[in-house]
Amino acid sequence: MLTFNDKRNNSTEKKKSPFNLNLKNLKGVQFLIIAGVLVGCSNPPKKGPYNAYEATIYQTSQAGDNLKLLSNAVSDKITSEGSKVSLELFPDEEFQKYYGFGASFTESSAWNLATIPVASRKDVLTKLFSPTDGAGFTLTRTHINSSDYSNTHYTYVEAGDEDLSTFSINEDMKGFSGDENEQVRGVELVEPGYDLIPMILEASKIPGADFNIIASPWSPPSWMKSGETAEMTNGSLMPKYYGLWAEYLSKYVSAYKAQGITLWGLTPQNEPLHAIDAQWDSNGFTPEQGRDFLRDHLGPQLVKDGHLNLDDLESGLRVLIYDHNKSTMNNYVNATYEDPEASKYAWGTAFHWYTNSELKANHWYADEVAELQKNWPNKGMIHSESSIDIDANDPIGQYWRASTDYAGTFVPFETYAYDIITDLNHGTQGYVEWCSILSHKGQPNPYNNYNSAPVLINPETDEVIYTPLYYLLSHFSKFIRPEARRIALKGDQKEGLIYTAAKNTDGSIAVVVFNRNDEAQDLSIKLDDKIFSSKIEPRAVQTLLLKSK
Repeated sequence: MLTFNDKRNNSTEKKKSPFNLNLKNLKGVQFLIIAGVLVGCSNPPKKGPYNAYEATIYQTSQAGDNLKLLSNAVSDKITSEGSKVSLELFPDEEFQKYYGFGASFTESSAWNLATIPVASRKDVLTKLFSPTDGAGFTLTRTHINSSDYSNTHYTYVEAGDEDLSTFSINEDMKGFSGDENEQVRGVELVEPGYDLIPMILEASKIPGADFNIIASPWSPPSWMKSGETAEMTNGSLMPKYYGLWAEYLSKYVSAYKAQGITLWGLTPQNEPLHAIDAQWDSNGFTPEQGRDFLRDHLGPQLVKDGHLNLDDLESGLRVLIYDHNKSTMNNYVNATYEDPEASKYAWGTAFHWYTNSELKANHWYADEVAELQKNWPNKGMIHSESSIDIDANDPIGQYWRASTDYAGTFVPFETYAYDIITDLNHGTQGYVEWCSILSHKGQPNPYNNYNSAPVLINPETDEVIYTPLYYLLSHFSKFIRPEARRIALKGDQKEGLIYTAAKNTDGSIAVVVFNRNDEAQDLSIKLDDKIFSSKIEPRAVQTLLLKSK
């Protein structure tokens, strides 16, 4: 029974989200609804508060359904034996609030969009950010300075500038020369002036789009660090530059705001445990270094510059600490959260999922997520990064079969579905994938590190591919909107079946179920005095949307 009791009142919550799910245009097959008791009973039906609710179902499957409205999802009766899997919704049992689902803005994503015609580019952004015509992504991420998905190493200041007088975010606005690295050389750019900030601004203008952004630095400038193994790679920020780096990050927040982009959150460091073994832009922060940097430098600087409101951490920029693997996060965050002077600046924790192949054996680190929520119930929890290596020869099929990372094997679609639902059922409030868009080869970047993404673009043919990950994320982002709350969903436990439910602010309810089994499963979902029945196909995810007529 997936009902981890992580009731969270979030005492800092004061404003309502601008996001509202428009369900008027969603049309679909109506489920059989049986009021009261089973067929054959003479008792009159009850008139519960959800009596007028109807249901539609959307399915993505290995067999080829992609967020498909199913015409064969209605049972004509429920037998006296009932369905094989019986569940019941309890809408009044509320848990954590959701902030959103989505994927990230990177320089590599912007470069791929710059290679296709403008109409195609707008269509891609519509399918990512429109709540009616696309996935409706509402929580995203981007990088401060270069990252592992930038075309080159770059920062926003000239080397040695300790006054930050040369600070400029022009690197995120200037466009592409076509000569940044071998992967982009020779590829025709339809709009060379396109870039990271233009991408974000264009996405924000998609009708209905309304998303928030978490910004994360991969590395300070090399001249601020010691112990590097390559440019902006490994090593650590020198303590004498803590104050300067804090001012730098605050300037970045201000500069983005001046461009019309108000950031929702900031992590002080992406993957702070990478100090010696990273192959791309990185910077090591021990738990104590991270605590001291936030307490003595970054927090006060953000308050001074008006970005962070200590009286209401929900009303300004949110600082999310850690931003590394959830398998080891609890030991890391304690240093900050146990220090009142550091903790007061931290809205919550961001975490990643790696290594992918170890997730299943460790039950997707459910215990670690539950421990974080139990120990620090007033702190937010956001999954801020996940990704897989691409199989350029089979970018669709690879999601449904065994894949590998350096530690072992895993099935990507199954791993994502279980990871997302497990995180949600243990208190997580948002889920963000890494790059939203990459090439069909998982490029570009200068590191020979090639990931898949929700959207893949062939920059030579302009072909756009929507991977199974795009549709999987849509099952959450399109139907569980910001300010929704997870609600209790209780019932039968079955091997290979995992589920979660949420109630939106308009009263609609989304139930997401994943079936990793090789056989279809019959579902019976009770809501108040009604029963909705469905059949979920093998290796498929379904979202049942329940809403008033």
